[in-house]
Formats: sequence, C-alpha cells, structure tokens
Amino acid sequence: MRILVAGIIVNLCMGILYAWSVMKKALVIDYGWSNADASLPYTTAIVVFALSLLVAGVLQDRVGPRRVLQVGTVLTGLGMLLSGLSDSVMLLTITFGVVTGTGIGFGYACLSPSAMKWFHPSKKGLVNGLIAGGFGLASLYLAPITSWLIEDYSISTAFIVLGAGVLLIAVPAASTIINPPADYTPEAPKNQTAAAANKPVANATWRQMLKTPQFYMMWVMFAFSSAAGLMVIGNITSIAGIQAQIEEAAYLVGILAIFNTGGRVVMGILSDKIGGIRTLLIAFALQGLNMVLFATYDSSIMMMVGAALAGVGYGTLLAVFPSLTTDFYGLKNYGTNFGVLYTAWGISGVIGPIIAAIVVDTTGNFNMAYSISAAMMAVCVVLALVIKPVNSEELVAQTA
Repeated sequence: MRILVAGIIVNLCMGILYAWSVMKKALVIDYGWSNADASLPYTTAIVVFALSLLVAGVLQDRVGPRRVLQVGTVLTGLGMLLSGLSDSVMLLTITFGVVTGTGIGFGYACLSPSAMKWFHPSKKGLVNGLIAGGFGLASLYLAPITSWLIEDYSISTAFIVLGAGVLLIAVPAASTIINPPADYTPEAPKNQTAAAANKPVANATWRQMLKTPQFYMMWVMFAFSSAAGLMVIGNITSIAGIQAQIEEAAYLVGILAIFNTGGRVVMGILSDKIGGIRTLLIAFALQGLNMVLFATYDSSIMMMVGAALAGVGYGTLLAVFPSLTTDFYGLKNYGTNFGVLYTAWGISGVIGPIIAAIVVDTTGNFNMAYSISAAMMAVCVVLALVIKPVNSEELVAQTA
C-alpha cells in the first residue's frame, strides 16, 4: 500500500501537462505569442513524453524503478525551473517540451509496473486505475494554482514555484518506490480460484510481442480512441463557445478532470471483474455514441454530459491498456512492452489536435472532427469484438 500511495503522490505532481492550457493563455496574452508558438512546447512535451516512456520502460526493467523515477522527477522539476527563466519559443520548447517532457515520461513509466508487482494480478485494474487516476486528478488543483500564480505574480513565477514543488514533494516520494523481493508472492483474494490464480501468462519480450497480431490491434485501438478523447479534452472550452455560446467554460475542464479520474479508477476495477477487452468495448461504444451526438450539444447541461462521457472514455484507456498488456504479455517485461504500445498515445496526441485545428479553421465548427472521431471509434469497436487473448503456449512456441 505504501508503494501505491507514493506512486499516486508522484503522479499528482507529474500531471503538470494538464496545467498547460492556463500557461498557453498567459503566453499569448502576456508575451504576445501566437497560438501556434504557445502550443509548440506542449506538443513537443507530448511527443517526448511518449518516446522517453519507451526508453524508461527498458531501463526500469533492467535496473528497477527507483533510480529511473528519481531521474524523472528531478528532470521534471528542473525543466519547470528552467522554463521560468526562458523568454523565447525555442528556449521554452527545450526546457518544458524536452526536459520536462522527458522527466514526465521517465516518471510515468515506472509507477504501474512497480505497484502491480506488490499486488495480486486480480487487482491490477484497480492498481492501474489508482495510479493513472493520480495523473488525471492533478488538473483539479494544478490549473487553479497555476492561474492564481500567473494572475498575482507572473508566468515565470508559476513555472518556478511548480518546479520547486515537484523537487520538494515528488523526488522524496519517488525515492521510496522499489520492486518487491524476488521471492515475494502477493496474497491472493479469498474468492480467487486456484485455476484463475495459476493461469499461465508468457513473459514475452518486445520482439515476441511485435510478432503477434494482438499488439497491432491494441495499438490501433489505443491510438484512435486516445485521439478522439484528446480532441475533446484539448478543445472543450472552444467547443462550448461555438456550439452553446458559453463564454466562461472553465467548469467543463473540471468536469472532464473528475470523470477522467473517476473513469480510470471505476473502469480499472470493472476490468478486474469482466476483463479488459469487455471494459474497453463499453468505453468505445460510449465514446462513439458521444461523438455521434456531440454536434447536437447546444446547452450547458448537454456540454456537461458530453464532457463527462469524454472523460470516462479517455480515462478508461489509461487504466485498462496497462492491465491488458500484462494479461497478454506478462509482467516481467511490462515496462518495455507498454512503452512500445504507448507510442500509440504519442501519435494520438498529434492526430487529435491536428484534426480539430484543421476542421475548425476550415469550417468554423467541429462537426467534421466529431464524424472522424466517431469513425475511429467504430474501428475500435470492431477490433475489440474480434481480438482474442494471446495464447501463451503458442507465443512461446512461435517466438522461441
């Protein structure tokens, strides 16, 4: 439990990405940057985050989580401090986009694999949901704190204070996270049957994983569903202004954060009960229906419903795909394997915003973006219906 709590604390600090919308606004207003320039550090951070998570996954499988986490939290805090001293697009792209993005990727890569090793496999959905929930919950406090710091002081001060907070809180918490001893066996729940407890799972390497069709199906599902969710998350205030003439839509960001976090925990628990694929199928269907109907949301109430469904649909992905990776390919090489799969999220972080930007600049609304997202969710539903669990014996035989 101590490892789980420490992991949540680290993610509450590392979720600094969720405060960027507030920072972007200040860069445009206070510094006179264009929207494109103000978006560059964030876009860079997303791509670097996904790539560094892959590298960190390999490292943590080899040397354990503590050292990689310490490097990650230090880089995150240091990048934020240096961002406070940056006064150009290029410098901020390097300090926030590259340094902080690398730190977040290093930190995020280590928390789930370490925590899962301390708990019985039947609880992996719950564990992943709570760990991922800490990252999603960060926006509830980071956004208002960042806004207050910018309004009362400056954006430079906001970067420095937040960076100092990461160094003072996240680094010590990261230093407590370790893997269990080699002979450690987590206690099975009382209702766990012997057959389920002894269900064999091959510990596949990333090369073995890439030889299975399930990986590519998972990659497409992760990329398409994340792109649809990020399209809404990144544009909810603009969508509310265009469709419902809501000028102050900051409350929708809070609703997204709450249901994003709740979706990670609740759907993580559900995946322990009914399985990861069935849980994803539910999330895909809900998100697809939401995308089909989103163009009709023209009131505050309907916008709140749309934001809530988008939050749950997106949050489910971050809780279930890590669990599904261990279900299919084992826990031993999880850090590396999930790092490879997580490249799908990095791609989605580019696809979603680009689709939205092109559509709204061309048509003046987001309707076509909803249609594209609905089509991607339809593909996800089909893949979830046809994908089958990896046969451990065949995996070992085919890749030996």
